[in-house]
Amino acid sequence: MDRFAELRAFVAVVENSGFTAAARATRLPRSTVSRLIMGLEERLDTQLLQRSTRSVAPTSTGQVYYERARRVLDDLEEIDDAVTSTSATPSGHLRISAPLPFQGINFAQTVANFVKTYPDVTVSMDLETRLVDPVADGYDLIIRIARPDDETNLVDHRIATLKYVTCASPAYVKQNGIPETPADLRDHNLLVYADRNRVRNWVYQTNTGPVEIRPGNAMKTNNMEALMVWVENGLGITVLPEYALRDAFKYKRLVKLLEDYTLPETCLQVIYPPTRHLSSKVRLFTDMVAEEYSAPEL
Repeated sequence: MDRFAELRAFVAVVENSGFTAAARATRLPRSTVSRLIMGLEERLDTQLLQRSTRSVAPTSTGQVYYERARRVLDDLEEIDDAVTSTSATPSGHLRISAPLPFQGINFAQTVANFVKTYPDVTVSMDLETRLVDPVADGYDLIIRIARPDDETNLVDHRIATLKYVTCASPAYVKQNGIPETPADLRDHNLLVYADRNRVRNWVYQTNTGPVEIRPGNAMKTNNMEALMVWVENGLGITVLPEYALRDAFKYKRLVKLLEDYTLPETCLQVIYPPTRHLSSKVRLFTDMVAEEYSAPEL
């Protein structure tokens, strides 16, 4: 028995919630799909599907088996794709993990642009605060904001260096004045990004060495969209990655402050499990993200 045929039939039944729909999806006779599933369960000596008169669903064991089987079939597809053609039109499902701060910079639009360009691809996107394992969690790629010296054992592609800027609304600086040095920030209202109330200090490089600002009493949030709303409404001064502020600066909703002082940079990485970077859909999505975030105005 062709074990890959068994896996394809089983995955199709789970994803289509039934044998008839799976037969249509795989273009096989229903009897063939049923025979493949029966053979798989007999070989494993385990019930993988819970059958009723109205629906078919995986058992708890079947759900675990499905997730692993899905990964095996995806790997096989990607290996074939890499060997047969580097310019093949991408298809299939793309699983993405991105940092939670991307919620506030319309990263979903990048995904939408990709799907409109390659309509045979579907996407699942999770925004995470935790560090995820692309292999264990089943992702095709992970987008990560990291320090330039961070290392990973997985395949990693560094897309862009991210600069950070200090900014406020025109209304705020009109009312409260413009800080001339980083030390002046101690006399201002500060707004900070904080994950689980953990705040990173702002460290500015000056001619006399680093100046560290501890925004302990600042307003805090782990939602970049909320942070941008606060700063644009004149509630205080914040530090944000410049890529998130293009429109705000373009339409003068925000102004840059302390431009003579630099803040530590980070890099934008795309991380893949082994073999995933060979897939055309992963490669092309990476190219689209790189084009967006490596733009000259960054």
